[in-house]
Amino acid sequence: MLSYIFDFLIGLVIGVVSGLFGIGGGFLIVPTLTMLGEPIHLAIGTSLACITISAFASAYTHLRRGTVLFRVVLIKETFSMPTAVLGAYLSTLLPDRILKVVFALLLLYLAYIMVREGRKCVTEVKEVNYRRVPVVGILAGLTSGLLGISGGVLNVPLFHTYIGLPMRYAVGTSSLSLFFTALAGTGAHYRLGQVDVYSAFLLAPGLIVGARAGAMAVHRLNPVILRRAFAVILILVALKMMM
Repeated sequence: MLSYIFDFLIGLVIGVVSGLFGIGGGFLIVPTLTMLGEPIHLAIGTSLACITISAFASAYTHLRRGTVLFRVVLIKETFSMPTAVLGAYLSTLLPDRILKVVFALLLLYLAYIMVREGRKCVTEVKEVNYRRVPVVGILAGLTSGLLGISGGVLNVPLFHTYIGLPMRYAVGTSSLSLFFTALAGTGAHYRLGQVDVYSAFLLAPGLIVGARAGAMAVHRLNPVILRRAFAVILILVALKMMM
């Protein structure tokens, strides 16, 4: 009984972070599963399965709030889904240590982006640079399949700073987008035998509840404080992965 409660709480925390930031939660799921004893490649595949669940739950809430730009999702996923599959197969060619170091360095860079861009507060959609969306799609797709983080940690900062979306639209659009990206990556990892279906189902209830709660809180919480807190989490996880 206690193990089920523990799994629910883990899923709940990851789900809340996913809903708040539109990032899927892979940066928490992967190290959590590895600390519980799963090999890194299995943790990556299982992470994507969990992200598919949490992304669907948070995307549903953001869709009802009207903060999803469908054109951005369509263009991005045209490039993200095939490159996510490619990234999944490339992950089998790299040793565990290299994957962990790459993962940690990526988190540190994103922490820097979160702190730097946290000083800006754009609230209205002005001009969206659709020509840059394919670049985001390729980068997010490869990251998703290779590192099991859904690409969401790249979606939000790049949607905000590179494409020109306000933060709440970046989060909402990322939530729907990463659902499709993670789904493609999950399929590839499942065919490779790198998805622990049992663990994913144990985390699912908490992921769903937490993701919806986090998505509903996006419009009520101070985005600057959230971004800085998120940067601290990224740094801590990165340091843990490099130990």
